[in-house]
Amino acid sequence: MDLSASMVKELREKSGAGMMDCKKALVETNCKMEDAIDWLRKKGLSAVQKKSGRIAAEGLVGININGKKGAIIEINSETDFVARNELFQEFVNSCSKLITTSKVDIETLKKLSYPDTNRSVEQELNHNIATIGENMNIRRLEYLEISEGVLVSYIHNKVTETLGKLGVIVAIKSKSKDNKLFEIGKQIAMHIAATSPKSLNIDDLDNDLVQREKDVLIDQAISSGKPKEIAEKMVQGRMQKFFQEVVLNEQISVIDGETKIKDLIKKLSTDLGTEVIIRDFKILKLGEGIEIAENDFAAEVAATAGIK
Repeated sequence: MDLSASMVKELREKSGAGMMDCKKALVETNCKMEDAIDWLRKKGLSAVQKKSGRIAAEGLVGININGKKGAIIEINSETDFVARNELFQEFVNSCSKLITTSKVDIETLKKLSYPDTNRSVEQELNHNIATIGENMNIRRLEYLEISEGVLVSYIHNKVTETLGKLGVIVAIKSKSKDNKLFEIGKQIAMHIAATSPKSLNIDDLDNDLVQREKDVLIDQAISSGKPKEIAEKMVQGRMQKFFQEVVLNEQISVIDGETKIKDLIKKLSTDLGTEVIIRDFKILKLGEGIEIAENDFAAEVAATAGIK
């Protein structure tokens, strides 16, 4: 693959590293973007790990729980103004309800009949685009179901009880009917919203993600002067810290700041006299991973005024 200016620009935006460092990283990694990011990290030239992507897209995340079934959906719009439009809000709510009824993917959802109209969901979307005058997009959706226990949701930056900027659904499995099940579910849902874990358990983590982290940590240790065998042993401890950052059951609860999530669940099992486990969770953040051009307002003013 030939190196292009646009690739250097993309890497610079993703990593925060200098232009020449980005160019060198791409050359060293045969223009592979993810490898180039890792190369910069290993050299201590990137702050990419601290960046989750510039969140810039507007719209709403909607949640619907129907008994043991739950759905969460992200529908984007061009401006935040549209997110306050009742027609748009009704569309997001209706789509989330359709998902819990039909358990569909996005393309299948678009083909379903939209309630109280002779249109499909896709036709209703296009109708709203024409009516409101702004482009919209059904971007992501998740479905969650549990046989016994509870589904608990949490909406952050609420517009309504079921709509906001960030949504979480967590499935707590248990035979218990105690209200504590719902209470702990709400706490965990709020915790998930705050920490954005990448998996429920260590074994669920993406293998490529784990290996990439190991490789970066080993190379960092070797770069600091440690022999390879020592570096590999050091990484074992550092990986445990990594797991505590990204794995839900290994994380420290943001509610009390001292207890691991898996220990909260273990204690609840003891208190209720029956097993309680977190079966699964889903989280959607509005605009996550979408990058839009950002203008340097100060530079624009300076240019307009003829200041160099």
